[in-house]
Amino acid sequence: MKCPFCGHGETQVVETRESEDGDLVRRRRRCGGCEKRFTTYERPDVAFPAVVKKDGRRIDYASNKLRASFALALRKRPVSTEQIDGAIERIEENLLNLGVREVLSNRIGELVMRELKKLDKVAYIRFASVYRSFEDIDDFKTLVDEVRR
Repeated sequence: MKCPFCGHGETQVVETRESEDGDLVRRRRRCGGCEKRFTTYERPDVAFPAVVKKDGRRIDYASNKLRASFALALRKRPVSTEQIDGAIERIEENLLNLGVREVLSNRIGELVMRELKKLDKVAYIRFASVYRSFEDIDDFKTLVDEVRR
């Protein structure tokens, strides 16, 4: 690890701490050249599958797009950030456990709907109405009846 201050190539780890949830390691380091201290963070580098869109394009998975979808569906709904983070973590874990290089975008949409249904029924209906391209009020009625059951 190069020193960010002087560029010296040798640093010594002085202290190591693991985050509470165990998915991040924080290390305090001391430069062998200038003796300054700095902090580094380590986390696992995981490769999510590429997303295959409806038109056949392939794009990289982007967690921020998933978060934006949740934010839109849950706008002004009583759902905490921690609950949203948990839902996103479950979806991402599911994607990693698939063990595939590519995943269809509609598969991700179905995972989002499943999580939204657990979190908030109104948000679930909001997302489903756009995701499934509802054409008329009967589509809404059918979905609301399904949620009520």
